[in-house]
Amino acid sequence: MLYGIALFPEKEVQDAANSWRIRHDPHYCKIPPHLTLREAEEWSEEKLQLAISHLKTITTHLKPFQMTFNRVSSFFPVSHVLYYALEDPSPVVKLHQDVCSGPLAITRPKYVYTPHVTIGQQMSEGELHDLQGKLKMRQIHLTSHVDRLHLLYQTDQGTWTAYQSFQLEG
Repeated sequence: MLYGIALFPEKEVQDAANSWRIRHDPHYCKIPPHLTLREAEEWSEEKLQLAISHLKTITTHLKPFQMTFNRVSSFFPVSHVLYYALEDPSPVVKLHQDVCSGPLAITRPKYVYTPHVTIGQQMSEGELHDLQGKLKMRQIHLTSHVDRLHLLYQTDQGTWTAYQSFQLEG
């Protein structure tokens, strides 16, 4: 089964992202707006139990924090993804590093981790640039309190749902 780890921002951020995702993100119906902490991966039952134990351990030492999205950016030309970017990504990057340690260590990352909330993907180049241009003219200031992370699994229908949530208790 495929498992992944993510943060879900508060409703205001999700509503803002969904207003664009409904038209520009083919994964709109499969998962709510989120920040991926660890990419999806096939896990055995043994790896799942190690992951749960690891997440329980690290979250007891991590404090809740605030994050602010202040702009739109893209991964173009590497991929046609448009996203809300964080004013200060360091708390989420630290959380990602803590999650991706021990039994969940990633030996060869595919890319440099950039925390974000996707608002569009798999668009044509023209559509991406048009939407990015429109959104860059808007003032963006979306905040969200982070006090938990979520271990997710993919259902047989391709949607993602929470397997277990872990509160930041530090």
